[in-house]
Amino acid sequence: MNLNDLSVLSLYSAMAVYAMAFIAFAIDLARRSSAVGAAEAAAAVPAEAGAAEAQATAAGGTATLTRLSARMDNDAATPYGRSKSLRIGVSLTVLAWLLQLAATIMRGIAAERVPWANMYEFAMTGTLIIMAVFLIVLTRVDLRFLGTFVTGLVLVLLGIASLNYYVEIAPLPPALQSAWLVIHVFVATLGTGFFALGFALSVVQLLQFRRESHAAESKPTHLKFLSTLPSATTLENLSYRTNIVGFILWTFTLMAGSVWAEAAWGRYWGWDTKEVWTFIIWVIYAGYIHARATRGWRGSRSAWLAIIGFSAVMFNFGIVNVFFKGLHAYSGL
Repeated sequence: MNLNDLSVLSLYSAMAVYAMAFIAFAIDLARRSSAVGAAEAAAAVPAEAGAAEAQATAAGGTATLTRLSARMDNDAATPYGRSKSLRIGVSLTVLAWLLQLAATIMRGIAAERVPWANMYEFAMTGTLIIMAVFLIVLTRVDLRFLGTFVTGLVLVLLGIASLNYYVEIAPLPPALQSAWLVIHVFVATLGTGFFALGFALSVVQLLQFRRESHAAESKPTHLKFLSTLPSATTLENLSYRTNIVGFILWTFTLMAGSVWAEAAWGRYWGWDTKEVWTFIIWVIYAGYIHARATRGWRGSRSAWLAIIGFSAVMFNFGIVNVFFKGLHAYSGL
């Protein structure tokens, strides 16, 4: 086996471990829902029960539900910090990330260049950075409840890349033989990692906002584990801060791309499809930040803008790169 074959084997191994991590994170969410359901059942004591017994049982159930509903409004540790499923999920995620890192490095060594010159390599490196951003943020804020979403997203993207985008190693086209390939693409990938995390937070924010609205109207909710997660306001603030970092990186990406275009093709901007979509993504996130900061767009409206922004990022990667022709047609397919 050569290095490229070992890279493929390591990547498939990483995907298998990511799948196990996904299951561990999903078990944690299921246990949260079961615990909340049990607490609610204990609090809902039948009217015909004895007064003393009813009061004691209801008090116990309410106290349990209160503990389960503890928020991380001050970025404190989640009340499920001692969850065995969470610890296993994070450990498996770290192991999978190391296997993916090895796969990426071996691909780069085999190609004798940076491993992001085509769709397959960009997907491999991009998901590696998405997961790296998630794991680094975990050292500052306990966002392990996003583990199911993040590992699931990475699994889907790696699966699509492995089945549809894989190509053999090939020499770089002349336009890509530049130091800007390292700088421009790496920063774009890093920005995508922050956008992905902001997207995940915005999706959970919408679900949490719906649950809180139902709770205010005394309506039941099916996703009971949401009551153990941070409030919609906290999730929105975390998403906003994360997307700002991604926006700064994407701004540099847009500027660096223009400088590279002038060096490669003799013009800073040519309205190529890839250039246009990179600018569209920048405009969406600029509008998101501006609307939230100056127009008071909070709650579900800001969440939807963040979701639309990341959807544009995925469209730029999965559709524009494959189906649109232009100077940036480097998918390798």
